[in-house]
Amino acid sequence: MKICIFGAGAIGGFVAARLSQVPGVEVSVVARGEHLAAIRERGLRLRSPIGDVTARIPATDRPETLGKQDVVFIALKQHQLTSALPGIATLLGPDTMVLPPTTGIPYWYFHGLPGPHAGKQIPRLDPGGEQWRVLSPERAVGCVYWVAAEVPEPGLIHHDGALLRFPIGEPDGSESPRVMRLVKAMSDAGLNAQAVPDIRAWIWAKMISSLSWNPLGVLTQATNDLLTSDPAVVQLVRRVMREAEVVAEALGVQAWPINIDERIEAARKSGKHKMSMLQDWERGRPLEIDVLTDSVQAMRELAGVTTPSIDEVYALLRLCAKSAGKL
Repeated sequence: MKICIFGAGAIGGFVAARLSQVPGVEVSVVARGEHLAAIRERGLRLRSPIGDVTARIPATDRPETLGKQDVVFIALKQHQLTSALPGIATLLGPDTMVLPPTTGIPYWYFHGLPGPHAGKQIPRLDPGGEQWRVLSPERAVGCVYWVAAEVPEPGLIHHDGALLRFPIGEPDGSESPRVMRLVKAMSDAGLNAQAVPDIRAWIWAKMISSLSWNPLGVLTQATNDLLTSDPAVVQLVRRVMREAEVVAEALGVQAWPINIDERIEAARKSGKHKMSMLQDWERGRPLEIDVLTDSVQAMRELAGVTTPSIDEVYALLRLCAKSAGKL
C-alpha cells in the first residue's frame, strides 16, 4: 500500500512516522522549508509515550515526483488546501482514496447522506467547488484525529499524553474494503483506528472540541491542564459545545459517540498540551478561525438555529488577533 502524507506537521508527521513501521506500507511525506530539510537529513523523528521512532522515508516539496498513491492523507490547515490542490492532484490515480482535513465541516459532508440536503455543496466552505472538483467526493473518506501533538523543532514530532484515537468512516457508513484495509494498516501502526458507521458525528464531536478549546487557549494563553481545571472556563466550554451540538442534531446527528463530559476529559488527559491555535499564535502562523466559524455559520443557517455563546467567544478571539496584528 502506497500512502502519502501531504503535510508532515504535528498530526501528519505523527501518522507518517507510525505508518512507516508497518511492513508492506510505503510511506512518503510532502513537507517544505526547514522541516523538509531536517527530515531529509535526520529522518522524521517522533517522541511518544507509545514509542519513539526515527522514520527514514521519502520526503519532498514536489509531490509530482512520488507517483500515484493508494491513499493520500491531507494533513494541512484548511486555509492551505486550495493552493495545494494542483500538487495533490498529481498523486491521484483512478482508485486513490483521499482523507481531507476535518478541522471543520468537510466539502463532502452531504455526499451520500440521504435527506433534504443530499449531495449539497457548501460554497462557504469550498468556494467555487474546487475541492469537490479535484478531490471528487467519491474518493473521500473521513478520519478524525484525536491526538495531541506538536512540532517543537524542524523534523521532530512530540506526542503529548495518552489521547490517541482515529475513527475512520465512509460517507455512506459502509465497512468498505478500502476502509478496512486502511484501518488494519493504521491499527498495525498503533494508531487505535476503528471503522465507524457514523463518521459525521465523530467529525462534529472533534470539531466541537476544537471550536471550544482553541479560542480559549489563545485568549488565556493557558495549557489544557489549566483550562480544564478552571470551573468557569469549563462551564463556558459546556455552553459552546451544546450550542454546536444543537446545530448538528438539527442536521441529522442522532447519537454522540463521545459526549461533552468525555470531550472535556479528553482535553484534561492531554495535560500541559497547548491547543493547535495557541501553538500557531506563538509561532506567528495564521489562525484557523475562519474554518471553524464558517463551518458553524454555514451549518446553522441550514439548521435555522442561533449560537450566541460561540459568537461571543469568537468576537473576542478576532479582536484579540486584530489587536496583536495577527488578523
